[in-house]
Amino acid sequence: MNLWLRKLKTEVPFTLKTPAEVARFELENNLPGFCFELCEQPGMGDTYRIESRGTGSYILTGGSTGLLYGAYRLIEDHLTGGSTCAPVSSAPKYSLRMINCWDNADGGIERGYAGRSLFFRNGRLDYSRDRIRTLARLLASAGLNVLCINNVNVHDPAQLLLEDYLPDLAALADLFRPFGVRLMVSVDFSQPMRHGVSTADPLDPAVRAWWKETAARVYAAVPDLAGFLVKADSEGRPGPFTYGRNHADGANMLAEALSPFGGMVVWRCFVYNCRQDWRDTKTDRPKAAWEHYAFLDGKFADNVILQVKHGPFDFQVREPLSPLLLGMKKTKLAMELQLAQEYTGHQIDLYTMIPMWKELYEELPADNIMSLAAVSNLGDDENYTGHPLAAVNLYTYGLLAWDPETDAEEAVTRWCRLTYDFTTEQEQTLVSLLLSSRRTYEKYTAPLGIGWMITPHDHYGPNPSGYEYDLWGTYHKANRNAVGIDRTHAGTGYLDQYPDEIRAKYEDPAVCPDLLLLFYHRLPYDFIMRDGRTLIQRIYDDHFEGLAETRTMAEKLLVLPFPEPDASVIRDRMNRQLYNAREWCDIINTFFHRLSGIPDARGRIIYD
Repeated sequence: MNLWLRKLKTEVPFTLKTPAEVARFELENNLPGFCFELCEQPGMGDTYRIESRGTGSYILTGGSTGLLYGAYRLIEDHLTGGSTCAPVSSAPKYSLRMINCWDNADGGIERGYAGRSLFFRNGRLDYSRDRIRTLARLLASAGLNVLCINNVNVHDPAQLLLEDYLPDLAALADLFRPFGVRLMVSVDFSQPMRHGVSTADPLDPAVRAWWKETAARVYAAVPDLAGFLVKADSEGRPGPFTYGRNHADGANMLAEALSPFGGMVVWRCFVYNCRQDWRDTKTDRPKAAWEHYAFLDGKFADNVILQVKHGPFDFQVREPLSPLLLGMKKTKLAMELQLAQEYTGHQIDLYTMIPMWKELYEELPADNIMSLAAVSNLGDDENYTGHPLAAVNLYTYGLLAWDPETDAEEAVTRWCRLTYDFTTEQEQTLVSLLLSSRRTYEKYTAPLGIGWMITPHDHYGPNPSGYEYDLWGTYHKANRNAVGIDRTHAGTGYLDQYPDEIRAKYEDPAVCPDLLLLFYHRLPYDFIMRDGRTLIQRIYDDHFEGLAETRTMAEKLLVLPFPEPDASVIRDRMNRQLYNAREWCDIINTFFHRLSGIPDARGRIIYD
């Protein structure tokens, strides 16, 4: 296994049943010669405190899971060549630090780029216990504590809630429990109708009774289940709108069923059944989440968490922070990120995400969200993440979920040091490439905040007008004169959803940050940027630079002494990225050259 646990010694035996037992085992086997006193304090939960009693001797205090997180902190500090500067106390920012898997019961994974499911085969839970134990260890070492194992687009709704399946779910939960990881399951809102109830109306007494009975049955099998994840009224999924109800009605009905067991309802705010006509210049898909939820602020039960995508679109290379994350002050919110590289290179192209996440936090008030969730990049490939270097995203996501103040460079360096035995110079090369990879990818794909110039359905490779006339509102409106969408008050009004200080930052194209310019504004190709270049020249320059940077990345990356099988996989995927970058550069530049008729001022080749 070529992830950050590769330097840990021995496998954790299945006989260990609690996080505190695992913590002691990990310390004794991975830090031989050190002395430890573990003091379990149940009221401390995930929090831990490390005190030194002299060289190589520590007192570790915490709840059972806190002891485990503290143990991994000590081990990783040792493996990365440092020492824990005791005393140190650490507590996670978010109580729920979640991974959402989009695994289907048949073993496939929606938007999966690392093989097939680790959990499912042929309609049932069917897995390698050893690989699940390794996964649990990975998640715990990164500080993650909730795993939703099945797809939010629930293709087999009965799968995990039927009595015949619950023993399998309980057995899987048993494997994760010693690592402090609780399971969650996605449910279909219309499930009662598959079991003799004539409706799924959340206010119908028979529906409420069915969910209460189901929750009692599920929690009898898995008492520490974290709860249910729900996607409703979006992309064809059923939901409360069918019955003239709102999403607070739907979420609160499920919350009532889970409340006696301490379960949470995580309700995704991805509601985009707008079915927009491309001729319509006022309807604007990014406004949908706010319009469906903002007026319900304060109407949700205490055990409901609204899971809001970090941007208003759908995990594009660059999006602004969703206004919903800023505007709902009386509701528990989780910010949803995407580890799976659906629009960011399919875990073929190198794309390190923590620089993007850190940018989001620049505008996110410290206490606006209660939880963090990320769509999984996991699968049953040997290295779990398809591209070995994509594992940096899973690890650094865990660090960020524990502490949003985590420094991006320190986090990536820590992962590199845990994963590979490189010289200082080699490590610095890899860290630099990883940290710059997101910006490089952005340069050769869709320019300056546009998004959606990608091959439809598959979402890999360029297709400038692939989504331009569809029903999902993903338009750039490029013509011979201009490109972009006016989202100011004079345009679609999307900017009106933000607080005044945010709106002021973006509403004037003369001060709007370049990299979101075309998300917020429709501008002519001869618009003069702040650096003196025209808009069209900036588009050309970015794409040529992105391709050149990819070639340089390949030159530097492929001489690093990665061990096998990492080296072979990295070489193959880097060659595929080189091809992809050239396609993006040439196709996007040609697209805009044909529309604008304006040549590249530097005389580089653009294909007509």
